[in-house]
Order: sequence, then structure tokens, then C-alpha cells
Amino acid sequence: MAAPGTSAPVSPPGPSAPSSIYIASPEGDTGKSTIALGVLQMLCASAARVGVFRPIARSTEETDYILELLLEHTTADVGYEQSLGVTYEHVHADPDGALGEIVARYHTMAEQCDAVVVIGSDYTDVASPSELGYNARIAVNLGAPVLLALRGARRSPDEVAQLAALCIGELKAHHAHLIAVIANRCDPDELGAVTSALSATGVPAWSLPEIPLLTAPTMAELLDAVDGTLFSGDPELLHREALRVMVGGMTAEHILERLSDGVVVIAPADRSDVLLAMVNAHDAEGFPSLAGIIMNGGLLPHPAIADLMAGLKPRLPILTTSLGTFDTASVAAQTRGRVAVGSQRKVDTALSVMEQHVDPAVLVERLKLPIPSVVTPQMFEYQLIDRARRGRRHIVLPEGDDDRILRAAGRLLQRQVAELTLLGDEGQVRRRAAELGVDLSEAQVLDPRTSEYTTSFAEEYARLRAHKGMTLERAREVMGDISYFGTMMVHRGIADGMVSGAAHTTAHTIRPSFEIIKTRPGVNTVSSVFLMCLSDRVLAYGDCAVVPDPTAEQLADIAISSAETAAQFGIAPRIAMLSYSTGDSGTGADVDKVRSATAVVRERRPDLLVEGPIQYDAAIEQSVADKKMPDSQVAGKATVFIFPDLNTGNNTYKAVQRSAGAIAVGPVLQGLNKPVNDLSRGALVEDIVNTVAITAIQAAALEPRGADT
Repeated sequence: MAAPGTSAPVSPPGPSAPSSIYIASPEGDTGKSTIALGVLQMLCASAARVGVFRPIARSTEETDYILELLLEHTTADVGYEQSLGVTYEHVHADPDGALGEIVARYHTMAEQCDAVVVIGSDYTDVASPSELGYNARIAVNLGAPVLLALRGARRSPDEVAQLAALCIGELKAHHAHLIAVIANRCDPDELGAVTSALSATGVPAWSLPEIPLLTAPTMAELLDAVDGTLFSGDPELLHREALRVMVGGMTAEHILERLSDGVVVIAPADRSDVLLAMVNAHDAEGFPSLAGIIMNGGLLPHPAIADLMAGLKPRLPILTTSLGTFDTASVAAQTRGRVAVGSQRKVDTALSVMEQHVDPAVLVERLKLPIPSVVTPQMFEYQLIDRARRGRRHIVLPEGDDDRILRAAGRLLQRQVAELTLLGDEGQVRRRAAELGVDLSEAQVLDPRTSEYTTSFAEEYARLRAHKGMTLERAREVMGDISYFGTMMVHRGIADGMVSGAAHTTAHTIRPSFEIIKTRPGVNTVSSVFLMCLSDRVLAYGDCAVVPDPTAEQLADIAISSAETAAQFGIAPRIAMLSYSTGDSGTGADVDKVRSATAVVRERRPDLLVEGPIQYDAAIEQSVADKKMPDSQVAGKATVFIFPDLNTGNNTYKAVQRSAGAIAVGPVLQGLNKPVNDLSRGALVEDIVNTVAITAIQAAALEPRGADT
């Protein structure tokens, strides 16, 4: 890096300037992407439009993977090119000119943001002591305070503190403002000592542990590194991380003794004993799940062995490379994995480590972010996960044989959102999870066919349904059904809630809850809401999934339950009872039903703000409300929209979802004694994660445990 020149004077940011934070480090391999992801998430929970900016790009010829990753998690509408400053070449050629270009490009981008995370250089060029100084100059000229990222690997706490002192001196020399220090990749046993040693900095300081997974290469990255090809196996499993490299140079039985989860074994293709042993070990119960096999030396298996392997239909990725044993092992051992787009397990791990070790309230307060006047989908999702994590309820997921459920379970456990029980054959569930790179070590897996609970569940179900002629023998058969078994877990208090439906119908998911859990006192109607996340607010739509043609009494039930659900999720309930007319302007059976339902809500819950009948435009748009219902406390400001029937509600939520780009979270079932929620059969992993968080929050509201609700 060229030596810095004199810093240009910096004008203080104007009143509309975004809050920003500059993540800088004095060297490479600090794990800045982990820190940046966590900081970005914290800001997305506190500001509506959060962007990222990369002042010095690695290259213009290849994509900057850190910037690409972070852009996936931003909430500002800013593209890749707008988020780039200059290249290393530009800085070398003209440091001051490059600085001016960086500042200009930053301010153009920042006009579209409320907050910006700025990611300093990576020392991918020839590192020099002046690189941190140049980053400090950029931070000063952008008006951004500095979060200093240090590498704790192979350093004692005192050495980390000494490095921090040197860096702080460099930052001060360039008049940069330091707001916090994070030492990353520290010895897990030394975290307290490192944090204590950093207290001398005078600013908030945290330490993060070394997580081998974050630097482990995926099989796809190893495939590229050894210039190989995929010989056989499931291409989807190339995304799994290889946690250890092992050369299979000994006999098969000795290799088997040394296997561990996530290992990649290197062996030539003419070692048929090793290949067959590894393929079978991967699928065998009681053996570790391998990440893959690399056949080196440019050889292919003998045709007879290849036919035998094909007949086994191995899902395990098996690669071939022309490199020799030594070169293959050297390249594989030196390949460093990236936290990049598509590395969901690493992203979740990075977010989890930041959530567990860094206090977001302290960091955000030091940035002095303005209080947002809107709630974006990302803010709402962060709040869901944060509330669920603080409550930490136990949720049962009956569909343990579905890959989406397994991936969601891994994310939920990684981020400590909930305690989980999955249903299914334990050996099969855990083997498939391991293949997918999902850690289920903290989850319970139960098989309804063999569980110790099955007999008592059957006895309880026979008692509950005795009036319907249910026998104990028949009840035993019913408890073999995952939905009934999971529902009984909730009923008996073994789990706090259940989420199902990824592979089953809504009826299959919720019918057991009608029979076993039943409705809450004072509620006669089980219904649902969708939480509709628009660009600037979150609304509740009910009922769009359960009751086809509600009566006036049922409509009132739905309105009251929806208001209570909205309040649970931070939405101040103002209820609009929707119809095709507003106020007294219309007549007819449909309008009269809504009018009667509104009267029932007012009678039963005089504390709730409710208006009806009212048209959608008058409920949501203030200018229309001023003309049609100028004195209403709800018109133009409604947050809870109650549709007169399922046909209207279901079509409206889908129209808003598709046409307005809203995110629809739900359906969230309401009115039950304990929470059970249904998934769409097209549910994405993110949908499952959010639904589990919602279920955990519902459980916490029904059964508070002290201060964690």
C-alpha cells in the first residue's frame, strides 16, 4: 500500500447523513466477514435502509465475495457496482485521488441509506503497516467511526491487547474515532482473558472464539482447488464443509478407526478396498458421516468396482483429480473456505457467534441511530428471532424426514432460537442431517413407533375421545401418526408448541389439535392470521386459511383473536371489519353480518379500537378515510384487517403478496389452548424458521416464564 498523504479536511455530516460504521483491521484473516454480518444484522433491526460499502475492492475482474455476501443481507436498494469504491491499483497509482473517488462514491450511495456498514481492505495485496492508516483516513473522510477487528489466533491475551494499543495509536494519528474493538478467532478457553485485557482500550470490547467451520472449505471449493470432477454422488452435498483432510494410505480397517464427522478421505482409485469401505461406512449406522472422497492420481475405479459402487447408489460426493497424493493433500489442507453467498450454515454460525458474544444494544447506542418510524420485513424478522431466543421454548417438528425441516432445525439450533424435538427414525434422521451438514447434536429425535411415550399417549387419547368410541387399541395406531404424536407432546407439556405441514395437508396438521388441545376459554373459533410485512409496516390479515364462511359471532371471535395475536408481535391493534361498503352506506346480508360482528366485538372487548363495516381503501389510506369516516380512530390507520369470508381473505393476501411484494408470514393459528402452526407445502427454510419463532413467542405469551417473555 502506498504511503498516505495528508488527509483532506472533512465536513461534518449533515442532519440527513446516514449513520455509518467502518470495520477495519491491521492484517488479513481476521474474519471480518463474520463481524460484518453480525453488525449488519444489528443495524437492520434498528434502521429501515441499511447498505454496505467496500472502499477498496480486491479486483474489478472478479466479484468481491464479501461484498456480494453482505449485499444479500442489506435492506437498502443499492446494487453491487454502487457499493464499490476503487481498486488496489488505483490506490497504488494515486492515493489521494483514490481517496477523493472513494468519498464521492460513498456519498452517492449513502444518500439511499439510513445506515451503512463500511468494510475496510483485506490485505490481499502486499500488506504494509500503512494500510491501517489508509483505512483510518478513509473512515475520517467518510465521517464513520471505526470498529477495530483483531485476529486472536495464536496470540495470548496480552499480545492481543498490545496489538490493539498499536492500532489505536495509528487510528489516533489519523484522527479516526474508535467506538469498539472485537478480537476474533480467539482460543475459546481464553475469551474472558482477552476481553479483560482489551478493557484498557477504554471502549467496549468483545472476543469471539475460533470456529473451525467458518474456515473449512466445502467439497465444491475442494473440487475447484484440486481441479477435479465429480465422479459420483449427490451434487447438493458439494455444499457440505470438509472439516478435516485424511490421506487413506493405510488399510481400510485402520482408516475406519480414524474417521470423524466431516472428514474428506484422499485415496487412489485402485484402492478398491478403501473406496468401498468409505462408501459403506458413510451410510452405516454408528459410523461418522463423511464429507467426501477424493480419488487422486488421475485413475478411475476398475469397471467391476465402478459397477458395484453405482449399484450402492452412494450420495457421498466422490471426486477425481490428476494430482498425486502429496499434491492433493497439500492443496486440500491449504484451501481456506469462505463465508460466501450460499454458505448458509456458515452464515448462521457467524450470526450466532456475534449474537452470543456481542451486546447489540451497546454497539447500536454508540452509533446513535435515529429511532425508525417504520418497521421493515427485516426488522420484523430480526425481532421475531430475538424474542424467540430470549424465550427459548421447546418446539416439536414432526416431519423429520424432510430436508427443509432438517436445514431449518440446524439454523434454529445454531442461533439458539428454540429447543427442538424432531420425529422420525432417529438413525435415518441423523444420518441425513449429517449428509446435509446440519448439526442436530442439540436436538432430540423421537420415533412414534418405538417411543416410551407412545403407550401413555395412547391411553390419554383414548380417554379424551372415549365419547367417540375410541378404543385403546385404535388409539395406539393413531399415536403412530406423527401429527397426533406431536400434538400429544404439546398437550402433555413435553413440548411448548408444534410446527408441521411442510409435507402434509393443513387438515392433517390441525385436526389433531381440535381433538386434543382444543380452544382457549372464551374462544369458540380456531382461526388464523397472516402477518403481512410490507416495505414500511407489518399488518395482520384474518382469517385467510381456516374458516370458510364465518357467522357474525365467529367473525367477532376472529377479530378479537387477531387483535391479541397482533399485539403479541408488537402491532398496536386497530381493527377494520372489512366489507364492500363503509359505515351506513350499504345494506344486505353480507354487510349486516359485518355490522353485527363489529357490535359483538365492541360489546365483548370495549378496550379494542374497531371499525366496521369499512372498505379496504378507507381502512388503510388516510386520504380516503378523511372523506368517508373523518372522525374514526381506525379508518386510515388500521393494522388488523378482518375479511368477511375465506374466499375474500385468501385471495386478498395473495394479491398483496404478489402485487405489492409483501412477505406473508403464516398462517398463524390462533384460539387454541397451546400453539400449533401449519406450514405451506411449498414452504422455504426461511418460512419454517420464522414459523417456529412465531410458535415459540405464542407459547411464551400463553405460559410466561418470569422475565423472558
